[in-house]
Amino acid sequence: MVYKPVYLDHQATTPVDPRVLEAMLPFFGAKFGNAASRSHSFGWEAEKSVELARKRIAALAGATPREIVFTSGATESNNLALKGVVEAHRGDRPNGIAHIITMTTEHRAVLDPVKHLERLGCRVTLLPPLADGRIDLDRLRAAIEEVTILVSVMVANNEIGVIQPVREIGAICREKGVLFHCDAAQAFGKIPIDVDRDGIDLMSISAHKMYGPKGVGALYVRRRNPRVPLAVQMEGGGHEFGLRSGTLNVPAIVGFGEACAICAREMEPEGERTAGLRDRLKARIEAAAEGVRVNGSMEHRLPGNLNLSFAHVNGESLLMSLPDVALSTGSACSSATAAPSHVLRALGLTEDQAHSSLRFGIGRFNTEEEIDYVGDRVVEAVRKLRELSPVGER
Repeated sequence: MVYKPVYLDHQATTPVDPRVLEAMLPFFGAKFGNAASRSHSFGWEAEKSVELARKRIAALAGATPREIVFTSGATESNNLALKGVVEAHRGDRPNGIAHIITMTTEHRAVLDPVKHLERLGCRVTLLPPLADGRIDLDRLRAAIEEVTILVSVMVANNEIGVIQPVREIGAICREKGVLFHCDAAQAFGKIPIDVDRDGIDLMSISAHKMYGPKGVGALYVRRRNPRVPLAVQMEGGGHEFGLRSGTLNVPAIVGFGEACAICAREMEPEGERTAGLRDRLKARIEAAAEGVRVNGSMEHRLPGNLNLSFAHVNGESLLMSLPDVALSTGSACSSATAAPSHVLRALGLTEDQAHSSLRFGIGRFNTEEEIDYVGDRVVEAVRKLRELSPVGER
């Protein structure tokens, strides 16, 4: 039986896993202490729980606990990483010039802080992707200059799910003596990431993308080989090793840690299952509908992501034809704008092709029955929309 609406928007957010909720609940009640209160048992218990979560997150990242700095989410982590690095290193480069390299397909949580830094005098290079959405490593290498401070490339794209060659990027950055930052919000907990193996110096993560609560995230900050200095962006008490002041959200942090522990145990089989559902959906739609295009690499893609363009169909109209299915045309942060996806346009899609695209985000609790139902509903809606608007009248 299929319960409606069917949720296939797991790149926007994931439901809190019941096991995560169970771990969090005591900290809304009897275990209400402030983790910064060092003079009584309520504070000690909160601090102990926070440190356990910190260890679990660090273990999933291949880091040490003291390299994990809690934030409100990946957006804050990105801002701390990008602005903090530039402020801390500006004086290290000739004439105080700082240079950042990133990609045109990054999330706005990276592109907007980079634009802010550019207005303050920072030099910025935006690299376009290859046709499959991956970075051109030769172009990256050529873009690094003497004044380059940081390269920021997300592990996996939030719209098309394409996974970047992170280890190769890290190796280039190491060779050139440049720091490497990753927005890993979409990838963390879904595919293996090891900050040492991959040469990552800073990494932004968010709990709500991995079946944890909203409003909590973390920034991994390398402490050795090299130690990464950051200029503090939020002051007022010196919490989180002096890098991010503010009373810690203990219930959310506990949930974040539990979500990471679950992912550490279940990532591989869950990835295989989710990828199977994704491929099942793709095959079902392609078998029954013409003019379907996959956006981005299928070989290098998150298990639960599928981004499709439907020729001669407007994506918003298609969404409105599917009230019983939760989908999106792109990033949740850009869903209020009518502009075509900057990610799809960067891949070379025309404006019409970009406007005809849907993102399917498959997750932990989806079933085969739901996937088959959604596939059939999409095909049905596409046919009806094409009948209403014949090709010759477009």
